[in-house]
Amino acid sequence: MFTMKKAVALLTMSVLSLTLNAQDHTELTVEEQRIGKAEQLMPRVTTRLDARIDLFSEQLAQARNLTVLTQLVIRHGQAIWREAVASFNQKNDFDDRALYWARLKMARDLRQSQAFKNLLPMQQQKLMWQFELFTRGQRDVRFDKNTKKKILVTGFDPFFLDKNIDQSNPSGVAALALDDLVIRKDALSAEIETLIVPVRFADFDQGMIEELLTPYFQRSDIDMIVTISMGRKDFDLERFPGLRRSAEAPDNLNVYTGANKQKPVIPMLGQEPLKGPEFVEFSLPVKHMTLVQAPFKVNDNHKVSTLNQTLKAESLAKLQSEVSVQGSGGGYLSNEISYRSIVLRNLYRPVLPVGHIHTPRIKAFEPEQSGKIVNQIKAMLTQAIPAL
Repeated sequence: MFTMKKAVALLTMSVLSLTLNAQDHTELTVEEQRIGKAEQLMPRVTTRLDARIDLFSEQLAQARNLTVLTQLVIRHGQAIWREAVASFNQKNDFDDRALYWARLKMARDLRQSQAFKNLLPMQQQKLMWQFELFTRGQRDVRFDKNTKKKILVTGFDPFFLDKNIDQSNPSGVAALALDDLVIRKDALSAEIETLIVPVRFADFDQGMIEELLTPYFQRSDIDMIVTISMGRKDFDLERFPGLRRSAEAPDNLNVYTGANKQKPVIPMLGQEPLKGPEFVEFSLPVKHMTLVQAPFKVNDNHKVSTLNQTLKAESLAKLQSEVSVQGSGGGYLSNEISYRSIVLRNLYRPVLPVGHIHTPRIKAFEPEQSGKIVNQIKAMLTQAIPAL
């Protein structure tokens, strides 16, 4: 039985894994090694937040110990998120890429600073973990607009960058566009707060989704949690996320899981395999959200794959004896964030509306298309308010 005590223990393991598996973290990652190419092809994007990056780098050069480094990570990590949101709103160009590349440039500079190199490997890893959380909006989630309803939304970083170095992600665009936004339906109002998560298997395995989302499942005043990612042709509300990974595509570090449709694998949570049923079901107010059918179609997607078959499942009961290969959200991290968030919902707040939206896909950077996608997401969330 998946008890609350067991969940807390698993979350503790995920934090412990940061020290137990710690190695030297001064080498640049695959993502950070792409910075030079990005700077050549997208100088306006990669320099957009340089004032903050330059200040961070200057102060890193003066740092001498872990305490100062931690203070710099907290201060500038939170600041880069706020400035990215402000810049996004000011320019109104539906471009999420500046924050992604700014985060990588700051991470690169942190790794290369002498004070960071002087740390123990486990201290390095913990500091990088904190940096990731702060630059992804963790400390900026403040529901302070005195609205009737509160909605938490997550998006993803750009991905498949070796194919298109200038790739944008409409889910990240949505996160920047909707942060701190108040929406209204009839006499009801709702405030939206947002986060952006990485496209990296290791971060999921180490418990980043659980660390980011658990505090909000534990709160009694959150009214809906929606995870968003880029998907197919239309909008898909993913009804039945699956436990296992099966996608053969790499993540942003060019890491492959070794999984495929014939041999799906169970993700990790810290030192243990992720625990839960083969399939779970979302609880989004789907009848309200599917009222918005333009400019893109919105589907209530029931399609899943198991080791035995591919089907449109009528209910969760129909999947009880199956082994998951692909949830309705696929076999990649989009499906996985949905699965992990619903497991947390089932643990802490079984009646809370929680689920995943796959947006229409874009190629590289298409601001007009991303703008349409964001506006339709806003409309779907607005329609959902009376059901919360």
